[in-house]
Amino acid sequence: MTLSSKATCNSHGQDSSYFLGWQEYEKNPYDEVRNPNGIIQMGLAENQLSFELLESWFAENPDAAGFKRNGESIFRELALFQDYHGLPAFKNAMVQFMAELRGNKVSFEPNKLVLTAGATSANETLIFCLAELGEAFLLPTPYYPGFDRDLKWRTGVEIVPIHCTSSNGFKITAPALEEAYQLAQKRNLKVKGVLVTNPSNPLGITLTRNELNLLVNFIDAKGIHLISDEIYSGTVFNSPSFVSIMEVLVDWNYVNTEVWNRVHIVYSLSKDLGLPGFRVGAIYSNDQLVVAAATKMSSFGLVSSQTQYLLTAMLSDKKFTKTYIVENQKRLKNRHAMLVNGLKTSGILCLKNNAGLFCWVDLRHLLSSKTFEAEMDLWKKIVFEVGLNISPGSSFHCDEPGWFRVCFANMSEETLDLAIRRIKSFVNTISSSKISTGFSYSSSRNPRRKSLAKWVFRLTFNDWERERER
Repeated sequence: MTLSSKATCNSHGQDSSYFLGWQEYEKNPYDEVRNPNGIIQMGLAENQLSFELLESWFAENPDAAGFKRNGESIFRELALFQDYHGLPAFKNAMVQFMAELRGNKVSFEPNKLVLTAGATSANETLIFCLAELGEAFLLPTPYYPGFDRDLKWRTGVEIVPIHCTSSNGFKITAPALEEAYQLAQKRNLKVKGVLVTNPSNPLGITLTRNELNLLVNFIDAKGIHLISDEIYSGTVFNSPSFVSIMEVLVDWNYVNTEVWNRVHIVYSLSKDLGLPGFRVGAIYSNDQLVVAAATKMSSFGLVSSQTQYLLTAMLSDKKFTKTYIVENQKRLKNRHAMLVNGLKTSGILCLKNNAGLFCWVDLRHLLSSKTFEAEMDLWKKIVFEVGLNISPGSSFHCDEPGWFRVCFANMSEETLDLAIRRIKSFVNTISSSKISTGFSYSSSRNPRRKSLAKWVFRLTFNDWERERER
């Protein structure tokens, strides 16, 4: 008996080097005591820097953690009730927290919020609401590898890249937007919208007001949608400050216009609060038809009543949320500086960023040639010889070989220090090799990725595994 084409197709993206690096880490994970020579996980955008603040709050609020109200158990009530509209108190707490993260410059209405099981579910649900099979969304490169799964796999929607380059710090430009739109037209793809992450994953930068204005003008002119994935909005640790797309719409008097109804926000508590295991995501839309449809679809990925009740209490504690936001951003800033300064001592620079849980690291000078094959060779050396799982730019669909995303918030300070020392030792070894062999950096006539129908690298690790000491 054969399975469905969906079950047997190879479009999930799980064989991307982004996910393959995780698999190699899981086979040989670093542990300070049990496996000090193991692979350090620097490919996971997880925020563990302020976890003890969350644990302290739970300890100080036993009623919430024990599912009690005024000392009386409400376990039965929570265990038996599940409404896909969500608990009103939780939706109200969520929109207030979203506004607080944005400096209360904009407000959000709970009746326009749809709860989902994480941002993955939120993005897919929005695509189901906004586009048909075979239609397209435009995404600026580099972008999160999981979008190939979240936006395309089950919906059948296509992604068309908006090519951004290092020449201007990977900023979105009007010519790049128009070029992507025209490319979609040539491929007979109807463009239904643009999706951006703000702050960007993997760049760790916030979109400028100029870029946001450009995007709003573009979707207005084309009559299409804009999805702003703002799941890293609370991780901005340096200026410029975060500007939500909602703020731009209000400032430009787009309230209650057609454009107002075609802009949608995705949010979650996975990055800002460091709670990916709680699976709390949300869609915010001014279009009530989208809200109604997304609410029905959320039946396939609900947030448990127990989770909603617990987090209602936490997010409603304004003293805690204010303290957490400030302290978390302070810790992210310090940890970011530690990585950037540590890499700089080895002659490695990063794109200047002000947000996120990672840095966009420039290793182009370490490539044997300006090709994606050379990038893969360098990546495999770093994974298996250096013992660091970092994510190659090609897995984010970057047009230029040699960029890597390196995470810094999912480990202890001691582990990050070890990772930096490993990188420094590796760079010193390469430098010595260049001197002894007369190595020179070769160039390629066309550094842009040669035509790849599927932006996926299939790699074999067996030979490298045999060479790596455990």
